[in-house]
Amino acid sequence: MTAKVTLSFSDETIAEARRFAKREGLSLSAWMDQAAREKALREVFAAHAAAVGRAGLDLESASLADAQEVGMVDDLLFGGRPRAA
Repeated sequence: MTAKVTLSFSDETIAEARRFAKREGLSLSAWMDQAAREKALREVFAAHAAAVGRAGLDLESASLADAQEVGMVDDLLFGGRPRAA
């Protein structure tokens, strides 16, 4: 579902948006929709990352430890041979 809205942009902003939309083969509306959605997602992900940081969680280290554990299990199960996909 789409909603029609009236927005105001500076001449420079709308000219750049038209140029980017054309380059990507999109209508101006589709390009603006995509740009707004991407901005909203960046805001959500940034807020999540900030919350994780405030909580003192080190997800990168946990992820690396998980990958190392998977490698150790693979070595035990498959003796260093690559597993079948």
